[in-house]
Amino acid sequence: MTSPEVDPAEGNPRGQAALLGPIEVRALAEELGVRPTKQLGQNFVHDANTVRRIVTTAGVGRDDVVLEVGPGLGSLTLALMDVVASVIAVEIDPVLAARLPTTAAERAPELADRLTVVGADAMKVMPADLPAAPTALVANLPYNVAVPVLLHLFSEFPSLRTALVMVQAEVADRLAAVPGNKIYGVPSVKARFFGEVRRAGAVGRQVFWPVPKVESGLVRVDRYAEPPWPIDEEHRHRVFAVVNAAFAQRRKTLRAALATWAGSPAEAERRLVAAGIDPSARGETLDAAAYVRLAEVEPLDPIG
Repeated sequence: MTSPEVDPAEGNPRGQAALLGPIEVRALAEELGVRPTKQLGQNFVHDANTVRRIVTTAGVGRDDVVLEVGPGLGSLTLALMDVVASVIAVEIDPVLAARLPTTAAERAPELADRLTVVGADAMKVMPADLPAAPTALVANLPYNVAVPVLLHLFSEFPSLRTALVMVQAEVADRLAAVPGNKIYGVPSVKARFFGEVRRAGAVGRQVFWPVPKVESGLVRVDRYAEPPWPIDEEHRHRVFAVVNAAFAQRRKTLRAALATWAGSPAEAERRLVAAGIDPSARGETLDAAAYVRLAEVEPLDPIG
């Protein structure tokens, strides 16, 4: 057994947070009168090895300001506090948000000042709502809004360099799918607009309370160090509009699927050819770069 690493700047021992186990999770929930709700996607992790593995896979360290969405009772939060500069936990449930600082003070008193809790909806949170610019997202995302939350945060927080999120296994597969795969779709393309995406592991059902009915998986997103295309809001909306249209009728050729978006089948074909794309191809065969090229083709007769 090795000695805990010491933070050279502050002298705080690392690895000293008392992580939550099944007994502690249930006791906290009972104390707060919390009954996990499907509406908020609440399933609390109670396995210390799992949260340590998530932190290790995330690759975060002492220079990172980590954004955690949906910290719940604090299982992952405590593990993150051991190794990063600070954790900004965004929690929509006011009861859970109010209790988390106390849990941190009780179970990691030397590290408690590394935690800031923000009571907010992750789908609406903006940089001005946070005390610092986060460098990494590490979270067990609420499964019912996982993809919208992930895309919103990468859109609004350019400081995020990386993300390691736990989501429903099926969603993880879709996010990490590559062109030509039958499950490749809108989430796959939009996530790759921001960075490289890969599956980063599986998580068993038994590490949660209550035990979910679905399997879980880890997905890692690493933002492009040098974006291969503009990522401003206007450009992003243009690209995402094409992606939405292409997959709304995924069985159709792109010439047909994009007819409404372009104004007519003929205009859709013209733009596809201009972007170097076969009009008879289908949406699931194009990578993110192809969608960006297509979005950048100007209309034949621009309006306004």
